[in-house]
Amino acid sequence: MEEALMAAPLLVTFAGGSDGEWRVESIAAVRGEGLADASRLAVIEGRADMPATPAWVLRGVTSNERYVSRVEHEQLVAKQPMLGRAEATRAALIPIRKSDAWWELSQDDRREIFEERSHHIGIGLEYLPAVARRLHHGRDFGEPFDFLTWFEYAPGHGANFEELVRRLRETDEWRYVAREVDIRLARQG
Repeated sequence: MEEALMAAPLLVTFAGGSDGEWRVESIAAVRGEGLADASRLAVIEGRADMPATPAWVLRGVTSNERYVSRVEHEQLVAKQPMLGRAEATRAALIPIRKSDAWWELSQDDRREIFEERSHHIGIGLEYLPAVARRLHHGRDFGEPFDFLTWFEYAPGHGANFEELVRRLRETDEWRYVAREVDIRLARQG
């Protein structure tokens, strides 16, 4: 199990446009500038062909956990479901860019805001396994968003997802968000 968690980083491209497995239900700017309209979303893992005419492209890479303790890591591994579950026909992509003030803080100060004050991991654990998620990092290679979080859930867990997002946006950590877009999706099947 541990070896699977230590897999090589995975480049993931999210291309909004007229192609892709996911139908875009809404794109909303929560804070800062939004994204262009798109009717479909292609999620491309690794280096693969891009759709012909994307309206926008966001890239991120899976990476090591940055603010997670060993105990929290073990709790996440025990509860986190795999992506791609047949019943998980709803998804959300939430790109976030943190403020310069966030990045000027030390790692310890960011951790203190992230978990000790905001309880980000603790809140997230409450919604597993109903809501699966995968975090992608973009800051280190010049992408417009620092984090791209991909969520998948069954339609019956939509209210759980809404509550999760609401609670996270009420935390001290969210005060450091400079830009956030909320993209809601449905899988065609």
